[in-house]
Amino acid sequence: MTEEELKAMKKDVAKKKRIASEWASQLHDLVEDRLPAAFAELPELSQSTYDACQAWKEANEAYQAAQQ
Repeated sequence: MTEEELKAMKKDVAKKKRIASEWASQLHDLVEDRLPAAFAELPELSQSTYDACQAWKEANEAYQAAQQ
């Protein structure tokens, strides 16, 4: 794998981590500020947070494997 490809993978991992963090922040805000009134938002927000974290995990594992 070339240095450019590794840099692109690292950038993708960072982007996915940022997105996961943004979803986690939204989930945190819901829990801290809007529950129990906004409980109906939990399933969709939780799933989106989970999906974003899973995408980060997969990208990070691929990047780690590519470095070896």
